[in-house]
Amino acid sequence: MNLFHVRVLMAVVAKGSFSEAALDLNISQSSVSRAIASLENELGIPLLCRGRFGAHLTPIGEKVLGHAQKILELRETIDHEVNLEKGLQGSKVRVASFRSAATHILPPKVAEFRSRFPNVEVKITETDPVGVEQALRTGQVDIGLVPLPRSEEFDTWEIARDEYVVLLPNSKQPIPQNLTWEELSAHAFILYNYAECTSAVREHWARWGQTLKIAYEIKEDSTIVSMVAQGLGAAILPRLAALPIPKSVKVRSLPVPLERAIGAAILSNGLHPPAVFAFLDVLR
Repeated sequence: MNLFHVRVLMAVVAKGSFSEAALDLNISQSSVSRAIASLENELGIPLLCRGRFGAHLTPIGEKVLGHAQKILELRETIDHEVNLEKGLQGSKVRVASFRSAATHILPPKVAEFRSRFPNVEVKITETDPVGVEQALRTGQVDIGLVPLPRSEEFDTWEIARDEYVVLLPNSKQPIPQNLTWEELSAHAFILYNYAECTSAVREHWARWGQTLKIAYEIKEDSTIVSMVAQGLGAAILPRLAALPIPKSVKVRSLPVPLERAIGAAILSNGLHPPAVFAFLDVLR
């Protein structure tokens, strides 16, 4: 089926006459007539009723038109995919992420993206959220994975939620499945040193009128988990940051749930190539 003939049919139906369709398509009226005749000959049925009041679809013409519209929509989808692939040839996407998102969120997304766009190079940089922001500002990366919210200089999209969990050392005494604030207050905690997660935990404790006893402040989440396993204290970490969790460490939810939103960010006033938006589509 000739797509030009399909477009002519749709124009005739929309305008109600061959002459108006010809003006709309910027072709001659005879070209419109030939296109409709060719389409009807190909299908072997009349699609239009011609009369003094214009051209109207026959009952079978109405059915054909519905399918014809789907054909044109599919062709537009094909054109979009082809043009996207042409625009992505030889391009690159540079992504910066904080560690736990880089470890647990990015790999399957990168694999999916590479399967769809094998000719696009993906470069990943791992740093802390402040470093991700700085890399975006200076143009060193195109996309950043960061905890949300961020400042208005970035356009952001939430892509995941991550629950804060309590990590407790193994104990001879049974540990309740549902902890109370009173039970938590018996523990001294190992916290991140100067991390956004620490601020969120402190604010959560304060919001519920609780006092947070601190045993250590440590930079690396893997070190914190190891220290909990050795019985040096308890910890509150986002679940993704705590993984992998040793069997000797018990995991419980907070008395009042706390989550962090993880998002993809780009510089709001930047000029971004098609590959960036293709990668964002996969992340979202």
